[in-house]
Amino acid sequence: MLFFKYTKFLTFVYIKEIMASTRNKNTPGNYCLEQREYRQSEQYTLYKNSQYGQAYDTKWAGNGLLPAQIPWNQMSYNAADTESFLFGINSTNLVNPAPCFIPEITQLKSANIYEKGPVYMPEPLVIAKNQRPFPV
Repeated sequence: MLFFKYTKFLTFVYIKEIMASTRNKNTPGNYCLEQREYRQSEQYTLYKNSQYGQAYDTKWAGNGLLPAQIPWNQMSYNAADTESFLFGINSTNLVNPAPCFIPEITQLKSANIYEKGPVYMPEPLVIAKNQRPFPV
């Protein structure tokens, strides 16, 4: 490729040789490798039960567990309608008033690490007044 540079008195001609790409970035094998990497990272991130998704079997935290995050749509079958109702969306619509809202709550089980045994309560403690040591 020729480049011309003009000055007041002389004209310089630069010859630049264009070479093909010498890196592995433009090879078909590298392209397939990058596409496979993109596909696998997308599958890893968007997998339904990954660390970014929801649990395989959602349960409440039971004995021996601290509460964790529960996805917004696991506690109710109509979670979006419940949230809209709680925020008051469509509550002041006088043309088409919203119907009476009935939430559909899911019944989640609790995950327990251990089972609680029965609680044994002692008899009420009664202290007789004449049973003190060293009566005065």
